[in-house]
Amino acid sequence: MGRSYEQLSLDDRCEIARLSANGSSVRQIAAALDRAPSTISRELKRNRGKQVGYKAGYAEQRARARRWTGSRLDREPGLRRAVLERLGQGWSPEQVAGRLARDHGRKVISYETIYRFIYAQLRRTSDYSWRRYLPRGKSKRGCRGKKGGSPASFIEGRVSLAERPIEAASRKVPGHWEADLMMFSKYGQAVLTVHERTSRLLLGIRLASKVARGIARHLVRLFADLPESLRQTVTFDNGTEFAQHLALHRLSIETFFCDPHSPWQKGGIENAIGRMRRFIPRKTDLAALTSHRFRRLVAAYNNTPRKCLDFRTPAEAFSQVLHFECESTSRPSPGRRG
Repeated sequence: MGRSYEQLSLDDRCEIARLSANGSSVRQIAAALDRAPSTISRELKRNRGKQVGYKAGYAEQRARARRWTGSRLDREPGLRRAVLERLGQGWSPEQVAGRLARDHGRKVISYETIYRFIYAQLRRTSDYSWRRYLPRGKSKRGCRGKKGGSPASFIEGRVSLAERPIEAASRKVPGHWEADLMMFSKYGQAVLTVHERTSRLLLGIRLASKVARGIARHLVRLFADLPESLRQTVTFDNGTEFAQHLALHRLSIETFFCDPHSPWQKGGIENAIGRMRRFIPRKTDLAALTSHRFRRLVAAYNNTPRKCLDFRTPAEAFSQVLHFECESTSRPSPGRRG
């Protein structure tokens, strides 16, 4: 059988340093440690400092530095550029890894490798601008939440989410939406966001005020332009800004509300707002954000691949649904000439 070899440990290096300082020869040290003389000779030659001689801590540090070859993104500049470019566009590591795999027809890199690379840069360089490559722009992960009173009892005609059609929960049938307000630190500023559950398409409307009647008018105008099959239900939280939801019933749209203190029940829009926060943080002054820039940011969200869509983009998924609906409604009936 062949002889097996083990790396020298820190304890071994401490003993080598002690014996070497006492004047022991290479062969005497090797005999004391039950190692080959060549192993000791190589250790003393490689890990000795010019100024300090052989020190166990310094030798251990030198040995570890030689074994570390860097992450894959350190070794492959082309792949690193491709990953960082997409992260800079607001993609998450999982979206980057999934889209690269879809484009190349094979797995290129894992999202965990990307996360480890970013966190390694944070630790190694103490440059916290690297955190901006992460989806939420945070160095630490966590959740915050605080429960307060609910205005659910003030909403006329409120129907619980438990009564929503079962096909809405499955996300397999298009036409079921979620709506919420994206709030900002400056008083009175908000964006009305609407999210389609199947395609994950996001629509955003900047508001002049949060008055319920005005929000209802915006929603009616938005949904009136869609085919009837793509405007079946809308789910809200219990904010009084949605108190005029009954206006949507004129378009045969059913409206439902989450349970009090349960925003996770409309997780699609909550996730979408969280992603948009990367580009439009709470401290943003909407008055200084041009309409062109706002539309570009919403378009960037809709053109970012999603794992839940097999790394298609929400725009691609919704356009496919919309094309199918238009084709089915424009098809000539039997007996009519095209």
